[in-house]
Amino acid sequence: MNYYKQDEIQQYFYDWLADHDKEWINDNKDDLHHHAFNTDYYIIGYAQAEEWLGSHAFEVIGIIQEYEKDMFGESYTDLSDSEKVVNMYAYIVGEQIVYDYIETLEDEDEEEEEEELKTVIA
Repeated sequence: MNYYKQDEIQQYFYDWLADHDKEWINDNKDDLHHHAFNTDYYIIGYAQAEEWLGSHAFEVIGIIQEYEKDMFGESYTDLSDSEKVVNMYAYIVGEQIVYDYIETLEDEDEEEEEEELKTVIA
């Protein structure tokens, strides 16, 4: 699924990664999503959040409601607060972005191991 503003949220994550040491990232793979999307706000300010949502507010709210119902059995986000809506949405979309990133890292690690094995065997 391609989410609303997914590319922008992905760029936010890549910028966040660039601010961190690669070794720290590898040591904290299991907590990357938490650190990138839950320790700071993606958007600050109601006006900026409302502008960011634009005509997609109801779509975003629906995604949040579905996610929270699946994960927690009920919705917890204050859907009348545009700032909280945007930040929860970025958290949800960020979950998939981080998952894809970690999967890519693991694939690269496997390729490196295979190359090392070929070198040892040859």
